[in-house]
Amino acid sequence: MFKKILLLLIVILVVIQFIHPKRNKKEGEQPNYIGKIYTIPEDVHSILAKACLDCHSNNTRYPWYCNFQPFDWWIAGHIRKAKKGVNMDEYSNRSLRYQYNKLKEIVEQVKKGEMPLNSYTWIHKDARITTEEKNKIMNWANAIQDSMKAKYPMDSLIRKK
Repeated sequence: MFKKILLLLIVILVVIQFIHPKRNKKEGEQPNYIGKIYTIPEDVHSILAKACLDCHSNNTRYPWYCNFQPFDWWIAGHIRKAKKGVNMDEYSNRSLRYQYNKLKEIVEQVKKGEMPLNSYTWIHKDARITTEEKNKIMNWANAIQDSMKAKYPMDSLIRKK
């Protein structure tokens, strides 16, 4: 009985290796990228690139282990959830209220240490961000929020409850 169960599990493991989700790859220019409407200093962009954009953009750099199931499904799920939260490549395609509130969420999550996810930084050691890097991201996001407040009426920016 044990051998049959083990054999069945091995067969299932082999079969699922041929079933992969669609890759999050959209090479080329992203016309709705946040950097098209708001200035991103080079140091902030490098932090976003190493710690955020693999999941929060339309172009993920896939590690070697994504060639194997169930890891590929697990990563694809994380990317879908992350892009649902905020997609930097589709950012300017959204309302001002969305843009403002996502910047606010970025500041809150970075401040609390909720982003990048621990499960991401366990494997991607270079994605860990220092206190100085957190401050750079928060200062950048706050500066954009301040510029939005100065340019647009507050009613159009603040999420109504």
